[in-house]
Amino acid sequence: MSVGRARRLSDRQRLAWLRLIRTDNVGPATFRDLINRFGSAEAALEALPELAKRGGARKLRIPPEAEVVAEIELAQRLGASFIAIGEPEYPPLLTGIDHPPPIIAARGRLELLREPAFGIVGARNASLAATKLARRFAAELGREGLILVSGLARGIDAAVHQASLATGTIGVLAGGLDKPYPPENDALHAALCEEGVVLSEMPFGWSPRSRDFPRRNRIVAGCSYGLLVVEAAIRSGSLISARLANEMGRLVFAIPGSPLDPRAAGTNGLIKQGASLVTETRDIVEALAPLIGKLPPNYQGAEEPPDLSSAPAPEDDDRMRVVDALTVAPVEVDELIRFTGLMPAQIALILLELDLAGRIERHPGGKVSLLMQGD
Repeated sequence: MSVGRARRLSDRQRLAWLRLIRTDNVGPATFRDLINRFGSAEAALEALPELAKRGGARKLRIPPEAEVVAEIELAQRLGASFIAIGEPEYPPLLTGIDHPPPIIAARGRLELLREPAFGIVGARNASLAATKLARRFAAELGREGLILVSGLARGIDAAVHQASLATGTIGVLAGGLDKPYPPENDALHAALCEEGVVLSEMPFGWSPRSRDFPRRNRIVAGCSYGLLVVEAAIRSGSLISARLANEMGRLVFAIPGSPLDPRAAGTNGLIKQGASLVTETRDIVEALAPLIGKLPPNYQGAEEPPDLSSAPAPEDDDRMRVVDALTVAPVEVDELIRFTGLMPAQIALILLELDLAGRIERHPGGKVSLLMQGD
């Protein structure tokens, strides 16, 4: 079974998928490899302890079935759904990013997730002028038939959602669906749950941490045909979103600002680096027109995972060869294959074991690095 193939999960499969993705050290890439190796989430769950042990882990926490059943029941009480990749409601463009979330929680008008979407992000401490611009661009783009996507943060994000509630908006959370952040946007979160859509890949009850916001940003960019940065300082999450959008092949737009305002330094820098300068929504509409209903430029597609189903079990010496070849500097898996002389399927299986043991980190573009002890 290949993750991403069109299907609708049974209740039993959805439970197993949630248990697997909620397991320690199982991220989207590892999830995909486990499904490909064992054919189902249930079979992968049975194999996890031995795989993690081979990778050097002392123990691996797999959430008990009752814990995930309780999460599913909470979602149902709140009117939320768990949507697996490949199911009809899953955002179509999100399937084409590097390691898309295998399953997302969503609440609201799920039909909006299938419509053409566009992301707008910007500063939390936005200026009055930038906030007015964000509202104007969001409202006008909404009237052009685009669903507006943002991160439900204060400032520009909030302005975008407020202005596009009537036409359609998607809010992406860094925490669980029941943990909106910041607290002052609780009323806006409730409005999106009724009139728009709120989604997250994190478990219910999960309070967002700083490391979770880049994960949220990749979903904002991944759902969208393009991304507009309204106002952003040199060091900001909005620039992370812009970088991710560019890596995904999405169109990146920026509104120029005064060189005297540090909140415009990031957007002005983006324009210098090749982002499209915009002063009116028509600039965006005309650039997107050839793309709507088609795959965006450089769309990566649902990557076919390596065939691990018949990979020979690696020996201890093989694992040591891979560990010795890795450092904290990310390297491409293809380079690792050439350097070690091992078969691609063997390398993939060893990386899977090391990942489950928490010994490696995966990076965009299929790169991996070694996690030093104590990381």
